[in-house]
Amino acid sequence: MEHAHAETTTPTTAAVRRERRPPRRGRSGTPGVARGLEHVTVAETRISHIDATAGRLIYAGHDAVGLARTRTFEDVWALLLTGILPAGDAFARRVADARALPLPADVLRGLSRGDGPMPARLQSALAATAAAWGLAPWYGRDLTMAEDEAVRLAATAPALVAALWRLGRGLDPVPADPGLGHVADYLRMLDGRTPGPAAVMAAERYLVLTAEHGLNASTFTARVIASTGADVGAAFVGAAGALSGPLHGGAPSLVLEMLDEIGSVERAGSWIADAMARGQRLMGFGHRVYRTEDPRAACLRETAEAIGAPRFALARAVEIEALGRLRRAKPDRVLATNVEFWAAVVLEAAGIPRALFTPTFTIARLAGWSAHVLEQIRDNRLIRPSATYVGPPVRG
Repeated sequence: MEHAHAETTTPTTAAVRRERRPPRRGRSGTPGVARGLEHVTVAETRISHIDATAGRLIYAGHDAVGLARTRTFEDVWALLLTGILPAGDAFARRVADARALPLPADVLRGLSRGDGPMPARLQSALAATAAAWGLAPWYGRDLTMAEDEAVRLAATAPALVAALWRLGRGLDPVPADPGLGHVADYLRMLDGRTPGPAAVMAAERYLVLTAEHGLNASTFTARVIASTGADVGAAFVGAAGALSGPLHGGAPSLVLEMLDEIGSVERAGSWIADAMARGQRLMGFGHRVYRTEDPRAACLRETAEAIGAPRFALARAVEIEALGRLRRAKPDRVLATNVEFWAAVVLEAAGIPRALFTPTFTIARLAGWSAHVLEQIRDNRLIRPSATYVGPPVRG
């Protein structure tokens, strides 16, 4: 089963061995076509590494789960950008100073109207901010300017999401508070109240654990756009578009819908058995990359229990039932819990509305996108893969 994050990464030794096998044939039967670029390495990176067999996620030499338990989101963002964990709070202050709402409320009010999904509104707001700031293609300019623009634009995302959410409900935006951390201020800007420590811890762990994950679809999109010499705003907007797809960034809200339908611990077993008999996908299980449990899921499960998440008991019962039945039904496949399952429970417990799950994921992933865009810029080559023609033969 392929879960929502259909992500790729630099290969482990096992993955390299797989690449030496005869290439798979595509649907058309053409040899050498790697559909979805599976097992194709297209870049070298210092930013992150996924150990698919051991079930570990590494950020620039540091275990991501360990970072989620001990470091702030700003510290981890600085690590992804520079490869070094900061000793002080200079980067956090820089982010805080840039977090203020970058567009007038009237502009955002226009974007907040209608029934369009929140991810599309955030894309529009990021594009409008880049245009208002006059961001220009990085090609031919001092690269430090692109770094500054990437951090400034990414830092505005919590204020943009919160303002769009509130304006869509007839409420005024809450101004940013540079005295708070990035995550705490995001939660405060959503409902106007200073969040409690449990909510901040839960949301911060989620943002740290989803800040970066190799060459997933949205990160690859960001690097493709950056490789053309386009401005960093274009790369972020394109990446946000990729993240909005249900096969990449939309799964946590679908997990909550599944838990809504199950309703109680007592119904977990019968509901899952019935769903599997119908061939229905169980949201939150299986991963394109990991061959064991997603380490981010394990950390968020622990977090959900620690903060007393309202749905913890139901989610744990569903998880146990689902894993047992999946292993019996498909003993030849590794189908473990992935990050979206427990992310749904944690985000809800932190007070984040499910309509904002994907925009919140975007806030997190902007840290990784900024690092990848700058890495691409520093050693750029236009990304231009090839395709095998399988159309009709030439006529005439």
